[in-house]
Amino acid sequence: MSFSPTQKYRPFPSIDLPNRQWPARVLTQAPIWCSVDLRDGNQALAVPMNVSQKLEMFEALVKCGFKEIEVGFPSASNTEFAFNRRLIEDGRIPDDVTIQCLVQAREDLIEKTVQSLMGAKSVIIHLYNSTSPAQRRYVFGMEKADIVKVAVRGAQWIKDRIQRLEDNGTKVMLQYSPESFSATEVEFAKEVSEAVMDVWQPTPERKMILNLPDTVEVAGPNVYADQIEWMCRNIKNRESLIISLHTHNDRGTGTAATEMGLLAGADRVEGTLFGNGERTGNLDIVQVAMNLYMHGIDPKLDFSDLNALREVYERCTGMTVPPRHPYSGELVFTAFSGSHQDAIKKGLTAYEGHQGAWDVPYLTIDPQDIGREYREVIRVNSQSGKGGVAYLLESEFGIELPKELQREFGPIANDAVDALGREVSAAELKAMFWKEYIERSQPFELKHFHADGTTGVFRCRASLYEDGKEIQVTGEGNGPIAAFVNAMVSHGVPSFEVANYREQSLGSGSEANALSFIQIKRSDGKTCWGAGVDTNIELASIKAVVSAVNRAL
Repeated sequence: MSFSPTQKYRPFPSIDLPNRQWPARVLTQAPIWCSVDLRDGNQALAVPMNVSQKLEMFEALVKCGFKEIEVGFPSASNTEFAFNRRLIEDGRIPDDVTIQCLVQAREDLIEKTVQSLMGAKSVIIHLYNSTSPAQRRYVFGMEKADIVKVAVRGAQWIKDRIQRLEDNGTKVMLQYSPESFSATEVEFAKEVSEAVMDVWQPTPERKMILNLPDTVEVAGPNVYADQIEWMCRNIKNRESLIISLHTHNDRGTGTAATEMGLLAGADRVEGTLFGNGERTGNLDIVQVAMNLYMHGIDPKLDFSDLNALREVYERCTGMTVPPRHPYSGELVFTAFSGSHQDAIKKGLTAYEGHQGAWDVPYLTIDPQDIGREYREVIRVNSQSGKGGVAYLLESEFGIELPKELQREFGPIANDAVDALGREVSAAELKAMFWKEYIERSQPFELKHFHADGTTGVFRCRASLYEDGKEIQVTGEGNGPIAAFVNAMVSHGVPSFEVANYREQSLGSGSEANALSFIQIKRSDGKTCWGAGVDTNIELASIKAVVSAVNRAL
């Protein structure tokens, strides 16, 4: 940057809050949640949702467990108004769900909003007007007293119409937002909020919501927490209020601001799925809810099928969730680093063996809790190591590579993946392993093998192709494998012995294949692995010896 920011910008002033309490507090329960996807999220879309899309999104939000949903700005357009009426007249709102509507402090807009809510069971009417110095100065050209008058007048217009709704069987709660609260002097935010309270007269039995939005992040999340705690300490009749948060993400700290605001004394949180909203977006409610979840706190929201929820969101909004987006992104439970993969594999094995508290390296939660699969956890590219390769082969195909074979095959696979220059699938890894070990046919390829004998003394005879030419070998040993090793050495293969042997079945039933792994040790001390597959376990082992010899040669 070629300019000096000190000449153009100034720091936001700190809040005078001696003995602040929020830094020492710990969250122990979920807040009241309110989704604003259908209003704040919708107004940020290049192409706003139509009625059918809003209906689908509304149903998805209800399924998640939201009990308060801001369904729109019914005075803003015919579509918004029609959506409210559709919800109410079609009986689509569950009895335990309250719909919320936003409205400016203008009488005609308030009247239309009330009309849109007639017949609903439970509603929140959300009044707002801007209060920050910049809004007062540049947008409205008003002094503080004029701003207070706007808020009071709007509050009275709403109060005058509540009876019409209640006479029609509607339960009404009122909400006020000093918009741009985070940029407003806390003393003035208190003044205008208390002026609205004087009109609405909330009580502990019939509370009002005081929403204190971080409309634009102009300071660190700690400053917002100070603002919230200051209001909670100083506002009158705190016991008659539900203090609500509505943060945005201009500085990338919307989640932190919300969590600190809750520590500061707030009761309620507004936000959207995956953070959709104006500019850099609203708070992502999924993030805060899952942050509570990972600390053993019930978030009171159900994200057990996050993939399906993301599909609804992307279909209805036309937006996409970034692959690294916390909890919900495609890659958030993925490890490419070899050391990470190895740690995850060991952690998953330990957890599955004991089922204690979740404590798996690099995974803050169990992916299965939100509908993800373990096979998504570890993927392989050129940065991966033996742990990831072994995990995919085992999880996808049941191939359990011995530890030392993992160390041998890992670099081989890494070189092959590096040459491709991209991520590879489990099937591609299996093909690499088969090519390197199972399908080795040079210089030797087994054609026929037979062994018989008594305990301790076995004789074998085998037919092989050596560089395409058929040969016959015979040998003796204390078992079929030892007899075949003797036969190969007698034929002229450099001396070697079997150092390690493992076998497993692939599949089940009479047609299952046996998979054998054999490590040989040469006279110079160097080792080499081979592998063989056959429905006959003895033949699988002999093929593994041939594989190891071919690789050693």
